[in-house]
Amino acid sequence: MKTCAVTSLTVALVVAAFSLSSAATTTGTTKHTGVAMNSQTTKIDHSKHQGMASNASVDYLNIPFKTITGNDTTLAAFKGKVVLIVNTASKCGYTPQYAGLEKVYQKYKDRGFVVIGFPANNFGGQEPGTNEQIQNFCTSTYGVTFPMMAKISVAGSDENPLFVQLTKHAGINGPIKWNFSKFLLNRNGKLVARYPSKTEPTDPHLTSKIESLL
Repeated sequence: MKTCAVTSLTVALVVAAFSLSSAATTTGTTKHTGVAMNSQTTKIDHSKHQGMASNASVDYLNIPFKTITGNDTTLAAFKGKVVLIVNTASKCGYTPQYAGLEKVYQKYKDRGFVVIGFPANNFGGQEPGTNEQIQNFCTSTYGVTFPMMAKISVAGSDENPLFVQLTKHAGINGPIKWNFSKFLLNRNGKLVARYPSKTEPTDPHLTSKIESLL
């Protein structure tokens, strides 16, 4: 009888030990699973930062284009300045923004700021003229003195390479939807902000950002 009792006790102890071991293993697995999930979240967060880094690595300064008078140039000609790039049109509802762009240019140009206009006929056929006609219109109607570039395409299969880069990076991406979209670059030639057509050049949200970069 004593032998049977001892045997039963031994079996019970073995079963208990096995149960404890299984519980510990399960708990350990749960903890490791939690770590794996956290690691995955970290990777997702890193991917976001990598998206931001992709914009920082883009060299906007050396993409070629032409001035409105036909000379070859790049944004490197404005290196060290805060640059506001705008796709413009002469027959658009937003065309009066030329006046605001000139006003902002005059206000900040002595502090290292420049507006650059890129005429484009992509939206509604609202920039049908030649470069000469566009230049005459801008100067005679709005007194534009900031640099104007030759007419280009800012959308579609013939999109200018500069605008291909401007519209595809770092959380401010997507195609231009209309005339007078605005892209703001810092003194190092990096894209830092983008504004839609409806944002007036003198809007405090835009001008305060310009001032913060000067």
